[in-house]
Amino acid sequence: MHRVEHDLLGDKEVPADAYWGVHTARARENFPITGTAISAYPHLIAALASVKEAAARANADLGLLEPDVADAICRACREIREGALHEEFVVDVIQGGAGTSTNMNANEVIANRALELLGHEKGDYARVHPNEHVNLGQSTNDAYPTAVNVATIIAVRELAEAMIVLEQAFAAKAVEFQELLKMGRTQLQDAVPMTLGQEFGTYAVMLGEDRLRLTEAVALLHEINLGATAIGTGLNAAPGYAEAAVAHLREITGLPVETAADLVEATQDCGAFVHLSGVLKRIAVKLSKSCNDLRLLSSGPRAGLNEINLPPVQAGSSIMPGKINPVIPEVVNQVAFEVIGNDVAVTMAAEAGQLQLNAFEPLILHSLSESITHLRSACLVLAERCVSGITANADVMRGYVENSIGLVTALNPSIGYAAATEIAKEALETGRGVAELVVEKGLLPAEELAKLLKPETLARLH
Repeated sequence: MHRVEHDLLGDKEVPADAYWGVHTARARENFPITGTAISAYPHLIAALASVKEAAARANADLGLLEPDVADAICRACREIREGALHEEFVVDVIQGGAGTSTNMNANEVIANRALELLGHEKGDYARVHPNEHVNLGQSTNDAYPTAVNVATIIAVRELAEAMIVLEQAFAAKAVEFQELLKMGRTQLQDAVPMTLGQEFGTYAVMLGEDRLRLTEAVALLHEINLGATAIGTGLNAAPGYAEAAVAHLREITGLPVETAADLVEATQDCGAFVHLSGVLKRIAVKLSKSCNDLRLLSSGPRAGLNEINLPPVQAGSSIMPGKINPVIPEVVNQVAFEVIGNDVAVTMAAEAGQLQLNAFEPLILHSLSESITHLRSACLVLAERCVSGITANADVMRGYVENSIGLVTALNPSIGYAAATEIAKEALETGRGVAELVVEKGLLPAEELAKLLKPETLARLH
Protein backbone atom coordinates (compact mmCIF):
# COMPACT_ATOMS: atom_id res chain seq x y z
CA MET A 1 0.00 0.00 0.00
CA HIS A 2 1.25 3.43 -0.92
CA ARG A 3 0.28 7.06 -0.72
CA VAL A 4 1.33 9.67 -3.26
CA GLU A 5 3.24 12.76 -2.15
CA HIS A 6 4.43 15.69 -4.23
CA ASP A 7 7.57 17.86 -4.27
CA LEU A 8 9.25 20.13 -6.81
CA LEU A 9 10.33 17.11 -8.84
CA GLY A 10 6.80 15.77 -9.09
CA ASP A 11 4.72 12.96 -7.59
CA LYS A 12 6.23 9.99 -5.78
CA GLU A 13 4.82 6.94 -4.04
CA VAL A 14 5.61 6.53 -0.35
CA PRO A 15 4.71 3.47 1.76
CA ALA A 16 1.31 4.16 3.26
CA ASP A 17 2.38 3.31 6.80
CA ALA A 18 5.62 5.33 6.70
CA TYR A 19 5.87 8.43 8.83
CA TRP A 20 8.51 9.83 6.49
CA GLY A 21 7.54 11.35 3.17
CA VAL A 22 8.68 12.31 -0.30
CA HIS A 23 11.84 14.22 0.65
CA THR A 24 13.05 11.31 2.75
CA ALA A 25 12.15 8.86 -0.02
CA ARG A 26 14.32 10.71 -2.51
CA ALA A 27 17.19 10.93 -0.03
CA ARG A 28 17.07 7.16 0.50
CA GLU A 29 17.51 6.69 -3.23
CA ASN A 30 20.22 9.34 -3.58
CA PHE A 31 22.46 8.39 -0.66
CA PRO A 32 22.96 4.62 -0.35
CA ILE A 33 26.40 5.30 1.09
CA THR A 34 27.15 3.75 4.48
CA GLY A 35 24.08 1.64 5.10
CA THR A 36 23.87 3.36 8.49
CA ALA A 37 20.68 5.32 8.97
CA ILE A 38 20.52 8.30 11.31
CA SER A 39 18.37 6.12 13.58
CA ALA A 40 21.69 4.62 14.71
CA TYR A 41 22.33 7.94 16.46
CA PRO A 42 19.60 8.21 19.13
CA HIS A 43 21.17 11.33 20.64
CA LEU A 44 20.76 13.09 17.29
CA ILE A 45 17.14 11.98 16.88
CA ALA A 46 16.27 13.18 20.37
CA ALA A 47 18.11 16.44 19.74
CA LEU A 48 16.24 17.03 16.48
CA ALA A 49 12.96 16.49 18.31
CA SER A 50 14.07 18.91 21.01
CA VAL A 51 14.86 21.59 18.43
CA LYS A 52 11.53 21.09 16.66
CA GLU A 53 9.60 21.23 19.92
CA ALA A 54 11.41 24.41 20.95
CA ALA A 55 10.57 25.96 17.58
CA ALA A 56 6.91 24.96 17.82
CA ARG A 57 6.64 26.43 21.31
CA ALA A 58 8.25 29.68 20.16
CA ASN A 59 5.98 29.94 17.14
CA ALA A 60 2.95 29.27 19.33
CA ASP A 61 4.08 31.99 21.74
CA LEU A 62 4.22 34.40 18.80
CA GLY A 63 0.79 33.36 17.51
CA LEU A 64 2.20 31.84 14.34
CA LEU A 65 0.91 28.30 14.97
CA GLU A 66 -2.61 27.34 15.90
CA PRO A 67 -2.62 26.00 19.47
CA ASP A 68 -3.86 22.52 18.51
CA VAL A 69 -1.24 22.18 15.75
CA ALA A 70 1.54 23.38 18.04
CA ASP A 71 0.37 21.00 20.75
CA ALA A 72 0.30 18.03 18.34
CA ILE A 73 3.81 18.86 17.07
CA CYS A 74 5.10 19.13 20.64
CA ARG A 75 3.45 15.85 21.64
CA ALA A 76 5.02 14.10 18.65
CA CYS A 77 8.42 15.55 19.56
CA ARG A 78 8.11 14.40 23.17
CA GLU A 79 7.29 10.88 22.01
CA ILE A 80 10.38 10.86 19.82
CA ARG A 81 12.54 12.20 22.63
CA GLU A 82 11.28 9.31 24.76
CA GLY A 83 12.36 6.79 22.11
CA ALA A 84 9.34 6.38 19.83
CA LEU A 85 9.53 6.32 16.02
CA HIS A 86 13.33 6.28 15.84
CA GLU A 87 13.10 3.55 13.22
CA GLU A 88 11.40 6.09 10.94
CA PHE A 89 14.60 8.12 10.68
CA VAL A 90 15.91 6.27 7.65
CA VAL A 91 18.17 8.57 5.65
CA ASP A 92 21.85 7.66 5.44
CA VAL A 93 24.07 9.48 7.90
CA ILE A 94 26.40 10.56 5.08
CA GLN A 95 24.46 12.74 2.66
CA GLY A 96 24.79 15.75 0.43
CA GLY A 97 22.82 18.89 1.14
CA ALA A 98 24.31 20.04 4.44
CA GLY A 99 21.91 17.89 6.44
CA THR A 100 18.73 18.87 4.59
CA SER A 101 17.69 15.23 4.22
CA THR A 102 18.06 14.67 7.96
CA ASN A 103 16.08 17.82 8.72
CA MET A 104 13.31 16.88 6.30
CA ASN A 105 13.18 13.32 7.63
CA ALA A 106 12.52 14.83 11.06
CA ASN A 107 10.00 17.34 9.71
CA GLU A 108 8.05 14.62 7.91
CA VAL A 109 8.00 12.13 10.79
CA ILE A 110 6.88 14.81 13.24
CA ALA A 111 4.25 16.17 10.86
CA ASN A 112 2.74 12.76 10.17
CA ARG A 113 2.68 11.77 13.83
CA ALA A 114 1.08 15.12 14.67
CA LEU A 115 -1.54 14.45 11.99
CA GLU A 116 -2.33 11.10 13.63
CA LEU A 117 -2.68 12.78 17.00
CA LEU A 118 -5.15 15.23 15.44
CA GLY A 119 -7.15 12.39 13.86
CA HIS A 120 -5.92 12.88 10.28
CA GLU A 121 -4.31 10.55 7.77
CA LYS A 122 -0.59 10.55 7.11
CA GLY A 123 0.21 12.84 4.22
CA ASP A 124 -2.71 15.22 4.89
CA TYR A 125 -0.30 18.12 4.94
CA ALA A 126 -2.94 20.80 4.55
CA ARG A 127 -3.48 20.41 8.31
CA VAL A 128 0.12 19.94 9.48
CA HIS A 129 2.84 20.50 6.91
CA PRO A 130 6.49 19.43 7.31
CA ASN A 131 7.78 22.76 5.98
CA GLU A 132 5.02 25.24 6.72
CA HIS A 133 4.43 24.14 10.32
CA VAL A 134 7.15 21.84 11.69
CA ASN A 135 9.98 23.78 10.01
CA LEU A 136 8.42 27.20 10.61
CA GLY A 137 11.02 29.88 11.33
CA GLN A 138 13.87 27.49 10.59
CA SER A 139 16.34 26.38 7.97
CA THR A 140 18.30 23.18 7.86
CA ASN A 141 21.28 25.50 8.33
CA ASP A 142 20.32 26.41 11.89
CA ALA A 143 18.09 23.52 13.00
CA TYR A 144 20.52 20.76 12.00
CA PRO A 145 23.72 22.27 13.47
CA THR A 146 21.87 23.07 16.69
CA ALA A 147 20.72 19.46 16.93
CA VAL A 148 24.25 18.24 16.25
CA ASN A 149 25.54 20.46 19.06
CA VAL A 150 22.93 19.22 21.53
CA ALA A 151 23.47 15.57 20.58
CA THR A 152 27.23 15.91 20.90
CA ILE A 153 27.02 17.57 24.31
CA ILE A 154 24.91 14.69 25.65
CA ALA A 155 27.19 12.06 24.11
CA VAL A 156 30.29 13.71 25.57
CA ARG A 157 28.73 13.61 29.03
CA GLU A 158 28.44 9.84 28.70
CA LEU A 159 32.04 9.59 27.50
CA ALA A 160 33.23 11.62 30.49
CA GLU A 161 31.35 9.29 32.85
CA ALA A 162 33.02 6.27 31.25
CA MET A 163 36.41 7.93 31.58
CA ILE A 164 35.77 8.34 35.30
CA VAL A 165 35.11 4.61 35.58
CA LEU A 166 38.43 3.82 33.90
CA GLU A 167 40.27 6.48 35.87
CA GLN A 168 39.00 4.99 39.12
CA ALA A 169 40.00 1.50 38.01
CA PHE A 170 43.56 2.63 37.37
CA ALA A 171 43.61 4.61 40.64
CA ALA A 172 42.49 1.54 42.60
CA LYS A 173 45.34 -0.48 41.10
CA ALA A 174 47.75 2.33 41.95
CA VAL A 175 46.80 1.92 45.60
CA GLU A 176 46.94 -1.88 45.42
CA PHE A 177 50.41 -1.81 43.84
CA GLN A 178 51.87 1.12 45.77
CA GLU A 179 54.60 -0.89 47.55
CA LEU A 180 55.67 -3.10 44.64
CA LEU A 181 59.12 -2.12 43.42
CA LYS A 182 60.00 -2.44 39.73
CA MET A 183 62.30 -0.96 37.12
CA GLY A 184 61.22 2.11 35.26
CA ARG A 185 62.21 2.16 31.61
CA THR A 186 63.00 4.86 29.08
CA GLN A 187 63.35 4.06 25.38
CA LEU A 188 62.67 0.41 26.33
CA GLN A 189 65.91 0.35 28.32
CA ASP A 190 66.33 0.00 32.08
CA ALA A 191 66.20 3.41 33.74
CA VAL A 192 65.67 3.77 37.50
CA PRO A 193 63.44 2.04 40.03
CA MET A 194 59.85 3.03 40.72
CA THR A 195 56.74 1.29 41.99
CA LEU A 196 54.04 -0.36 39.97
CA GLY A 197 51.64 1.88 41.87
CA GLN A 198 53.33 4.96 40.47
CA GLU A 199 53.07 3.52 36.99
CA PHE A 200 49.34 2.85 37.28
CA GLY A 201 48.73 6.14 39.04
CA THR A 202 50.08 7.89 35.96
CA TYR A 203 47.39 6.31 33.80
CA ALA A 204 44.72 7.60 36.16
CA VAL A 205 46.20 11.12 36.16
CA MET A 206 46.31 11.22 32.35
CA LEU A 207 42.64 10.32 32.14
CA GLY A 208 41.73 12.98 34.69
CA GLU A 209 43.62 15.64 32.74
CA ASP A 210 41.95 14.63 29.50
CA ARG A 211 38.53 14.76 31.13
CA LEU A 212 39.14 18.38 32.04
CA ARG A 213 40.18 19.19 28.47
CA LEU A 214 37.02 17.45 27.22
CA THR A 215 34.86 19.58 29.52
CA GLU A 216 36.53 22.72 28.23
CA ALA A 217 36.06 21.71 24.60
CA VAL A 218 32.40 20.75 24.85
CA ALA A 219 31.60 24.04 26.57
CA LEU A 220 32.07 25.74 23.19
CA LEU A 221 29.17 23.74 21.74
CA HIS A 222 26.69 25.46 24.04
CA GLU A 223 26.79 28.45 21.67
CA ILE A 224 24.20 27.72 18.96
CA ASN A 225 22.83 29.40 15.85
CA LEU A 226 19.12 28.58 16.23
CA GLY A 227 17.22 31.48 14.69
CA ALA A 228 19.90 32.14 12.08
CA THR A 229 17.84 30.43 9.34
CA ALA A 230 19.66 30.15 6.01
CA ILE A 231 22.90 32.13 6.41
CA GLY A 232 22.65 33.87 9.77
CA THR A 233 20.49 36.86 8.89
CA GLY A 234 17.37 35.32 10.41
CA LEU A 235 15.34 35.74 7.20
CA ASN A 236 11.77 34.33 7.54
CA ALA A 237 12.01 34.01 11.32
CA ALA A 238 9.60 36.27 13.17
CA PRO A 239 10.90 38.98 15.51
CA GLY A 240 11.45 37.43 18.92
CA TYR A 241 11.53 33.91 17.55
CA ALA A 242 15.24 33.25 18.10
CA GLU A 243 15.15 34.34 21.73
CA ALA A 244 12.00 32.33 22.45
CA ALA A 245 13.22 29.20 20.67
CA VAL A 246 16.54 29.18 22.52
CA ALA A 247 14.79 29.72 25.85
CA HIS A 248 12.49 26.78 25.17
CA LEU A 249 15.42 24.62 24.06
CA ARG A 250 17.17 25.35 27.35
CA GLU A 251 14.08 24.24 29.23
CA ILE A 252 13.57 21.10 27.14
CA THR A 253 17.17 19.86 27.21
CA GLY A 254 18.34 21.24 30.54
CA LEU A 255 21.43 22.55 28.75
CA PRO A 256 22.65 26.14 29.18
CA VAL A 257 22.66 26.82 25.44
CA GLU A 258 22.83 30.40 24.26
CA THR A 259 22.53 32.27 20.98
CA ALA A 260 25.83 32.98 19.26
CA ALA A 261 26.90 36.60 19.28
CA ASP A 262 27.22 36.64 15.49
CA LEU A 263 24.84 34.27 13.73
CA VAL A 264 26.44 34.73 10.30
CA GLU A 265 29.75 33.60 11.75
CA ALA A 266 28.17 30.77 13.74
CA THR A 267 26.36 29.37 10.69
CA GLN A 268 29.57 28.80 8.72
CA ASP A 269 32.17 28.21 11.46
CA CYS A 270 32.90 24.60 12.48
CA GLY A 271 35.84 25.49 14.70
CA ALA A 272 34.22 24.12 17.87
CA PHE A 273 33.88 20.71 16.21
CA VAL A 274 37.52 20.77 15.12
CA HIS A 275 38.59 21.66 18.65
CA LEU A 276 36.49 18.89 20.19
CA SER A 277 37.77 16.37 17.65
CA GLY A 278 41.32 17.34 18.56
CA VAL A 279 40.62 16.65 22.22
CA LEU A 280 39.08 13.29 21.34
CA LYS A 281 42.26 12.50 19.41
CA ARG A 282 44.32 13.51 22.45
CA ILE A 283 42.29 11.11 24.62
CA ALA A 284 42.67 8.33 22.05
CA VAL A 285 46.42 8.80 21.68
CA LYS A 286 47.09 8.69 25.41
CA LEU A 287 44.67 5.82 26.01
CA SER A 288 46.36 3.85 23.25
CA LYS A 289 49.76 4.56 24.77
CA SER A 290 48.52 3.20 28.11
CA CYS A 291 47.28 0.06 26.37
CA ASN A 292 50.65 -0.34 24.64
CA ASP A 293 52.21 -0.31 28.12
CA LEU A 294 49.79 -2.93 29.41
CA ARG A 295 50.66 -5.20 26.50
CA LEU A 296 54.39 -4.75 27.07
CA LEU A 297 54.24 -5.21 30.84
CA SER A 298 52.19 -8.40 30.46
CA SER A 299 54.28 -9.84 27.61
CA GLY A 300 55.47 -13.39 28.02
CA PRO A 301 54.69 -15.24 30.18
CA ARG A 302 58.11 -16.88 29.87
CA ALA A 303 59.90 -14.84 27.22
CA GLY A 304 58.64 -11.33 27.90
CA LEU A 305 58.56 -8.81 30.75
CA ASN A 306 55.85 -10.71 32.64
CA GLU A 307 55.53 -8.00 35.30
CA ILE A 308 51.74 -8.04 35.32
CA ASN A 309 49.02 -10.48 34.35
CA LEU A 310 46.02 -9.33 32.35
CA PRO A 311 42.85 -11.27 33.15
CA PRO A 312 42.31 -14.07 30.62
CA VAL A 313 39.05 -13.37 28.79
CA GLN A 314 39.26 -15.75 25.84
CA ALA A 315 41.50 -18.31 24.19
CA GLY A 316 44.23 -16.59 22.25
CA SER A 317 44.91 -18.89 19.34
CA SER A 318 43.32 -21.41 17.04
CA ILE A 319 46.62 -23.30 16.75
CA MET A 320 48.69 -22.62 19.90
CA PRO A 321 47.17 -24.35 22.97
CA GLY A 322 47.22 -22.33 26.17
CA LYS A 323 48.02 -19.02 24.51
CA ILE A 324 46.30 -15.95 25.95
CA ASN A 325 46.44 -12.64 24.09
CA PRO A 326 45.92 -9.06 25.35
CA VAL A 327 42.72 -8.70 23.34
CA ILE A 328 41.15 -5.94 25.42
CA PRO A 329 44.08 -3.52 25.07
CA GLU A 330 44.24 -4.48 21.40
CA VAL A 331 40.64 -3.51 20.75
CA VAL A 332 41.16 -0.20 22.55
CA ASN A 333 44.21 0.45 20.37
CA GLN A 334 42.02 -0.03 17.30
CA VAL A 335 39.39 2.37 18.59
CA ALA A 336 42.16 4.91 19.08
CA PHE A 337 43.33 4.47 15.48
CA GLU A 338 39.74 5.04 14.32
CA VAL A 339 39.42 8.22 16.38
CA ILE A 340 42.67 9.57 14.94
CA GLY A 341 41.36 8.90 11.43
CA ASN A 342 38.04 10.53 12.29
CA ASP A 343 39.91 13.63 13.41
CA VAL A 344 41.40 13.93 9.94
CA ALA A 345 37.90 13.60 8.44
CA VAL A 346 36.52 16.32 10.74
CA THR A 347 39.46 18.57 9.92
CA MET A 348 38.99 18.22 6.16
CA ALA A 349 35.20 18.59 6.35
CA ALA A 350 35.52 21.78 8.38
CA GLU A 351 38.18 23.18 6.05
CA ALA A 352 36.04 22.48 2.99
CA GLY A 353 33.27 24.86 4.01
CA GLN A 354 32.64 27.68 1.56
CA LEU A 355 31.28 31.16 2.11
CA GLN A 356 28.22 31.25 4.40
CA LEU A 357 27.75 27.52 5.08
CA ASN A 358 29.62 24.29 5.62
CA ALA A 359 27.91 21.58 3.59
CA PHE A 360 29.86 18.76 5.19
CA GLU A 361 28.47 18.68 8.72
CA PRO A 362 26.93 15.23 8.11
CA LEU A 363 30.46 13.81 7.96
CA ILE A 364 31.45 15.84 11.02
CA LEU A 365 28.45 14.46 12.91
CA HIS A 366 29.21 10.90 11.81
CA SER A 367 32.90 11.15 12.70
CA LEU A 368 32.38 12.78 16.09
CA SER A 369 29.59 10.37 17.01
CA GLU A 370 31.69 7.35 16.15
CA SER A 371 34.67 8.69 18.07
CA ILE A 372 32.67 9.60 21.16
CA THR A 373 30.56 6.45 21.39
CA HIS A 374 33.42 4.08 20.58
CA LEU A 375 35.76 5.77 23.07
CA ARG A 376 33.06 5.48 25.70
CA SER A 377 32.65 1.76 25.07
CA ALA A 378 36.42 1.27 24.98
CA CYS A 379 36.87 2.95 28.37
CA LEU A 380 34.20 0.78 29.99
CA VAL A 381 35.48 -2.44 28.44
CA LEU A 382 39.07 -1.66 29.41
CA ALA A 383 38.05 -0.88 32.99
CA GLU A 384 35.72 -3.82 33.50
CA ARG A 385 37.32 -6.53 31.37
CA CYS A 386 40.97 -5.74 31.91
CA VAL A 387 42.24 -3.19 34.44
CA SER A 388 40.10 -4.29 37.37
CA GLY A 389 41.45 -7.85 37.08
CA ILE A 390 45.16 -7.09 36.62
CA THR A 391 47.53 -8.83 39.04
CA ALA A 392 51.23 -8.20 39.65
CA ASN A 393 54.23 -10.55 39.61
CA ALA A 394 56.11 -8.97 42.51
CA ASP A 395 59.01 -11.43 42.51
CA VAL A 396 59.65 -10.95 38.81
CA MET A 397 59.71 -7.18 39.18
CA ARG A 398 61.96 -7.31 42.23
CA GLY A 399 64.35 -9.60 40.39
CA TYR A 400 64.60 -7.12 37.52
CA VAL A 401 65.47 -4.36 39.97
CA GLU A 402 68.12 -6.37 41.76
CA ASN A 403 69.75 -7.46 38.51
CA SER A 404 69.43 -4.19 36.66
CA ILE A 405 72.39 -2.05 35.70
CA GLY A 406 70.04 0.90 36.14
CA LEU A 407 70.21 0.39 39.89
CA VAL A 408 73.61 2.04 39.89
CA THR A 409 72.01 5.42 39.10
CA ALA A 410 70.59 5.51 42.61
CA LEU A 411 74.16 5.21 43.97
CA ASN A 412 75.62 8.14 42.00
CA PRO A 413 75.34 10.65 44.87
CA SER A 414 77.16 8.25 47.24
CA ILE A 415 79.93 6.74 45.11
CA GLY A 416 80.30 9.27 42.31
CA TYR A 417 79.55 9.10 38.60
CA ALA A 418 82.93 7.64 37.58
CA ALA A 419 82.80 4.79 40.07
CA ALA A 420 79.17 4.16 39.22
CA THR A 421 80.07 3.94 35.55
CA GLU A 422 82.77 1.35 36.23
CA ILE A 423 80.37 -0.68 38.38
CA ALA A 424 77.77 -0.58 35.62
CA LYS A 425 80.30 -1.67 33.01
CA GLU A 426 81.59 -4.57 35.09
CA ALA A 427 78.09 -5.70 36.05
CA LEU A 428 77.09 -5.72 32.41
CA GLU A 429 80.19 -7.68 31.33
CA THR A 430 80.13 -10.23 34.13
CA GLY A 431 76.43 -10.60 34.82
CA ARG A 432 77.03 -9.90 38.51
CA GLY A 433 74.74 -7.67 40.57
CA VAL A 434 75.40 -3.99 41.19
CA ALA A 435 74.97 -4.24 44.96
CA GLU A 436 77.34 -7.20 45.14
CA LEU A 437 80.09 -5.34 43.29
CA VAL A 438 79.68 -2.14 45.33
CA VAL A 439 80.18 -4.05 48.60
CA GLU A 440 83.02 -6.15 47.21
CA LYS A 441 84.96 -3.06 46.13
CA GLY A 442 84.37 -1.37 49.47
CA LEU A 443 82.60 1.60 47.93
CA LEU A 444 79.83 1.50 50.52
CA PRO A 445 79.21 -0.42 53.76
CA ALA A 446 76.54 -3.10 53.39
CA GLU A 447 74.32 -1.36 55.95
CA GLU A 448 74.39 1.98 54.11
CA LEU A 449 73.83 0.23 50.79
CA ALA A 450 70.80 -1.55 52.19
CA LYS A 451 69.30 1.79 53.23
CA LEU A 452 69.93 3.30 49.81
CA LEU A 453 68.28 0.36 48.10
CA LYS A 454 65.12 0.33 50.19
CA PRO A 455 62.00 0.44 47.95
CA GLU A 456 60.75 3.65 49.53
CA THR A 457 64.13 5.30 48.95
CA LEU A 458 64.52 4.09 45.36
CA ALA A 459 61.02 5.14 44.38
CA ARG A 460 61.12 8.38 46.39
CA LEU A 461 57.95 7.45 48.21
CA HIS A 462 58.70 9.56 51.25
